[in-house]
Amino acid sequence: MYRNSKSVALLTIIALMGALLIGCGKNNTMEGNAVNSTAVTTETQVANEEVNETTRKFTDWTKHEVQIPVTPQRVIYHGETTGDLLALGVNPIGIMKDAITGTVLEDQLPNVEDVGFPLNVEKAMTLKPDLIIFSNDDAEQYDAIAKVAPTVTFNTFDQLDVRMRTLGDLLNKKQEAEEWLAAHAAKMADMWADLHANGVKEGETASVFTMYPGNRLFIMAGAGLPQFLYEEGGFKPLPIVQELIDQQTGFLEISAELLPQYAADRIFILNPVDPAAQKDTNALLNGRIWKGIPAIKSDHVYHFDILKASSDATSREWMITELPKVLLEK
Repeated sequence: MYRNSKSVALLTIIALMGALLIGCGKNNTMEGNAVNSTAVTTETQVANEEVNETTRKFTDWTKHEVQIPVTPQRVIYHGETTGDLLALGVNPIGIMKDAITGTVLEDQLPNVEDVGFPLNVEKAMTLKPDLIIFSNDDAEQYDAIAKVAPTVTFNTFDQLDVRMRTLGDLLNKKQEAEEWLAAHAAKMADMWADLHANGVKEGETASVFTMYPGNRLFIMAGAGLPQFLYEEGGFKPLPIVQELIDQQTGFLEISAELLPQYAADRIFILNPVDPAAQKDTNALLNGRIWKGIPAIKSDHVYHFDILKASSDATSREWMITELPKVLLEK
C-alpha cells in the first residue's frame, strides 16, 4: 500500500513537471510571437514616420488637399510671378519662358526649361518634378497636370506678403520669406521717405494705364505696377480704382472718354510690347482728351516697360531703384 502510494506520488510529480515544461514551451512560443509582432509593428511605424517626415498635407488656393514634399527639390512654376521664387533662393526647373522674356528676370534663369502655355504635360513629365505650382483655377488643366507630380494652385493676384508667405510655406522657406519681407519693407520705407523729402507729396494719387492690341485701353488695379505704387507710404489709388482692387480685379478695359475719371495726380503709362499697341498708345497721348488731363499739364506722366514693371518680388527690388530715377530725374 505504501509502495503504491509512493508510485502514485512519483507519477503525479512527473505529470506536473511535464505540464510545466509544456506550459513553458507555450509561453516561449507566445513570447516569440509577441516579439515578432512588436518588431513588425515598430518597423511599420518607423516606415510611416519616415514618409511623414518627407511629405505633408497642404491645402491650396482652390482647396485641393495635396500631399507635397516637405522640402521640394525640383519645382515647376507655371505663373507670372517667377521672381517670387528667386527672391526666396529657389530656381525652378521649369517655367513659362514667355513670362520672363524681356523682364528683369531673363538673365537670371538662362538654363531653365520652358513648359509652355498652357502647360505641356509631356514636357513636364520629362523634368521629373516633385512639385508643380500652377497659377490657375482651371479644374480640367489641374486634373491633367496633377497626374505628373503633386500639384498646387496658386493665386498670383494675391498681395506680395500673402504670396511670399504662401510660397515660404510651400517651399520650406518660411524664415527666408519673413526675412525678405522685412528687408523689402525697410527699403520701401526708405525710398518713400526720400521721395517725400524731394517733392512727392504724401497722399498723392496715382493711376496706371496701358494699351492692348486692338486699340484697347486698360486701367490697372490689383495687378502689376499698382501693387508696388500703392504700398504703405506710397501713392493712393483713386476711389474708383480702390473699388476694383476691393473686388480683386487686376485690370479693367475702359474707353478713352472715361480717362478723366480715372486720371490721378500722377499717371504711369506701361509701354506695351506689341508694335500696334504702341502705335495706339502714341495716338492716345496725342489726343485731345489726354492733353486736357491736369496731370498731363503738370508733366506728371511717367513711362515704364510693361514687362519690367511687374509685381513679382524680384521686379519690385528693381523698381525700388528705378522709381526714384523716373520721378526725380524727370
